[in-house]
Amino acid sequence: MTKRVSSTSIYHPDVILFLILIPFISAINYYLTYSNIKLNGFLVLTFAIDTLQGYAAWSVVRKLIFWFDKRLPYSSGILKRLAIQLIATTIIGLAVISLLTEFVSFIAKGKSAPLHFYTTDLFIIGIWFFFINAIYLGLYYYNQWKRTEEKILEEKKMKADGFVVRVGNKNVRLDFENILGLYADTDYTVAQSTSGEKFYLDDSLTKIENRLPNDRFFRLNRKYIVHRDMIVAFKRMENGKILVELQLNEFFPSEIPVSRTKAPSFKSWFRPNL
Repeated sequence: MTKRVSSTSIYHPDVILFLILIPFISAINYYLTYSNIKLNGFLVLTFAIDTLQGYAAWSVVRKLIFWFDKRLPYSSGILKRLAIQLIATTIIGLAVISLLTEFVSFIAKGKSAPLHFYTTDLFIIGIWFFFINAIYLGLYYYNQWKRTEEKILEEKKMKADGFVVRVGNKNVRLDFENILGLYADTDYTVAQSTSGEKFYLDDSLTKIENRLPNDRFFRLNRKYIVHRDMIVAFKRMENGKILVELQLNEFFPSEIPVSRTKAPSFKSWFRPNL
């Protein structure tokens, strides 16, 4: 799940959205600009040209927004980013529209675009760039929230049967069944895996104990928690204490003492049917 999300644009689904939205923007511009609109071949042609110009301007603006993501991320100051981005995308977007309009006008009429294009049309089009920036800002924070939710859900699923541990720059799952036991080591808790690897956890042994399944793990003393499969037997000692014998391994002592106060609970855990 995490891999799929990370490969998706932070502005998804902006491409599909604007491919649909730009023709509607062109239609609204026509409605606001022209009072007498006649449905004919000329209208279809000019509408198609204006829509293509809109696609071109949006494409340039989109690349500019992605460029800002690298050079001036939102984390460096959202107000500064929005102010600069809004000004830059509006100026460049209107410049693209103007250049394309002049190009089409010279091809079709042999002269520059009419004055009302710069006094009326361009002003209305400029307002839409505020709208475009607002959509991209909304998509950014929506996808940020979505990724955070999916990451939390993924971690919950991973923790349901194990720990999420950091190995280098990756987070991996360490299943409970792959843990021989855990022990305190200065400021860390060490999880010893069946493969011989050590994983360092930031939480204390007490916090770790609360996250372990009680039927599989038992805390023998202040330093050690072991998996049931590690325990071979136990024997009584003086003053009600017991000595728990573990399978021979290079990671834990062969015998670990259990205090008098914890001995009864260990016996009940180790021999639940007695």
